[in-house]
Amino acid sequence: MAGYDDKNGSSKPEWERSLLEKLAFASLNEQKKARRWGIFFKLFFVGYFVILLIVASGDGISDKAPSGEYSAMVDLQGIIAPGSEASADMVVGGLREAFKSKAKGIILRANSPGGSPVQANYIYNEIKRLRAKYTDKKIYAVIGDVCASGCYFAVAGVDKIYASPSSVVGSIGVLMDGFGFVEAMKKFGVERRLMTAGDNKGIMDPFSPIKKSDQKHVQGVLNNIHAQFIDVVREGRGKSLKETPEMFSGLFWTGEQALAMGLIDDMGSAGQVARDVIGADDIVDYTQKENLLDRFAGKFGAAMANSLSISILKNNYQFK
Repeated sequence: MAGYDDKNGSSKPEWERSLLEKLAFASLNEQKKARRWGIFFKLFFVGYFVILLIVASGDGISDKAPSGEYSAMVDLQGIIAPGSEASADMVVGGLREAFKSKAKGIILRANSPGGSPVQANYIYNEIKRLRAKYTDKKIYAVIGDVCASGCYFAVAGVDKIYASPSSVVGSIGVLMDGFGFVEAMKKFGVERRLMTAGDNKGIMDPFSPIKKSDQKHVQGVLNNIHAQFIDVVREGRGKSLKETPEMFSGLFWTGEQALAMGLIDDMGSAGQVARDVIGADDIVDYTQKENLLDRFAGKFGAAMANSLSISILKNNYQFK
């Protein structure tokens, strides 16, 4: 009989069934349209963002130089370490471009608490090399808030060092720090199991009692690096240095005190040095920086890798 469901004996008018089907299809169509528009807007904004990154990715060094005389500037900002903005690669890259340019003089604007002695040594040696190659150009370090430890190591090779009276300068020393957990492990009943191939491979292990022989060896390494640091300062500062017993002890001083000790040559900002020392008011920034596109690509790649690893873990879990 028309309008009835013969399979289960229940009745349902044809118009009601038709209406339900139409509503269901309409809902599905609306969901499909919403998804399509959502995908469209996502792709649109991603494309727009990528275009902005490409436009902003250039460093603009080649077309920033004015027609007249100008001073070049390179920043040494933050921790001196591989992969950082103050790494030897970044700082040295900027210095090379600055020396090759038509700049009248170069300013190395330093604001760093220090970092890797190896990276600092690379910067120091490159400054010496560039000074010898481009004898017609002078390079001046201008200290901001702080130039301590590895930062001072790096800038010691410039022609002259300037700072503010309140700048923090010095900390000519080397350290290695850590923690010891031996007593804490005893308290909690934790047993240390350390296996090595080589008698000294586990040297300075924080979970094992410190050995006098280990301490002596590490101290010798630190003393050797410290001696290299002192030699660099003496070579770079020359006769300007007024040595005292505390100068190489790791202490730091204000710019005013550093001037009296010969650690710096005078007071001045980057603008003052450009105007009064170099004689070219205009400053062109040659600092090497990771462009936005590379930064975005790195983060995007990391996010994709993380997403892929999570997906693999989920799939592996489901197949178990």
